[in-house]
Order: sequence, then C-alpha cells, then structure tokens
Amino acid sequence: MQENTTVARPYAQAVFETASEESKLTEWSEMLKLLAAVVADAQMKAVLEDPTMDAAALSDFVLGVCGQALSETGNNLVKVLAGAGRLTIIPEINKLYEQLRAEAEGVVEVGVISAYELAPEQQAVISEVMAKRLGRKVEITHEIDDSLIGGVVIRAGDEVIDASVRGRLKALATQITS
Repeated sequence: MQENTTVARPYAQAVFETASEESKLTEWSEMLKLLAAVVADAQMKAVLEDPTMDAAALSDFVLGVCGQALSETGNNLVKVLAGAGRLTIIPEINKLYEQLRAEAEGVVEVGVISAYELAPEQQAVISEVMAKRLGRKVEITHEIDDSLIGGVVIRAGDEVIDASVRGRLKALATQITS
C-alpha cells in the first residue's frame, strides 16, 4: 500500500495543480471519486488485470464506463494512467488529492469513533472544540464501535484523544500492573 502512495503522489499533485489552475477543485473531486469507484469495482478489476488488454483498450473501456462525466483533462489522465499501467492506483490518487484539497482549503478531517450514534448537537460540539484546538475548519467523519463501551475516540491527523470507557479501563489496568 505504501508503494501505491509513493507512485500515486506525483499524479495527485499534478491533478491538484491542474484543478487549482482551472479553479475546478470540486469538479476534480467528483471526477476522481467516480474514477476510483469505477476501478475499484470487482468486475472492472478483472478487466484491468487482463493481460490481453492493451493500454488504449483499457482507457477506452474506462472512459466508456464514465461516459460524459469526465472533462477532456480527466480523459487525458485516464489515458496517461492506462499507458503507464497504473489505472489501479486511482483510488490512492483520489485520497491524496482530497488531502491536498483539504489542506489548501484549511480543512482538517476529524474522525470520531463512538460506542453509539452521536446526536447532531454532540457532533457540532466536537467540531467546534476541535476547530478551536486545531485552528482550522473541521469536517467530522463518524463511525460506531460498540467495543468502546462509552465515550469517544477522536482522531485528527496524528493526534488521538481517547475519551472512551475502554481506553480508561486500559489505562487503569496499566497503572495497576505497573
């Protein structure tokens, strides 16, 4: 996976620069999201891994599936990636592009894991507190993990705030056994 990130990074950077120059950050997000979904499809993976398909046929196939959803520059990206045998890294390009876009727009993604569904008011409070703490606009992603028992785990980049019951119990166990 790390290798895919290394290979995808220059493509993501080039796409981001192109999108910035064209003032089409949102449009490129949509195109990359579509392309990532297309190449991640199980049936499409089988086609992409078919050794009898050449680059032109692969790019034509992917472009045919996408229809008119891609711009001319988006079509060119598909052709370049097909020619380099790298269509399968589009999901990683998409991920890296979104990181570059969020950074440029001053947005940070904050992952919140809780034992139960959070009410919108609770998410708003977490968002407000994290925005003040990080000095950036915050986008919350939420997932549920009932093994936490209660509380939340908040992740923003490398920073982790574990305010879960499970985390507190582990910390207590560590103190007792030390």
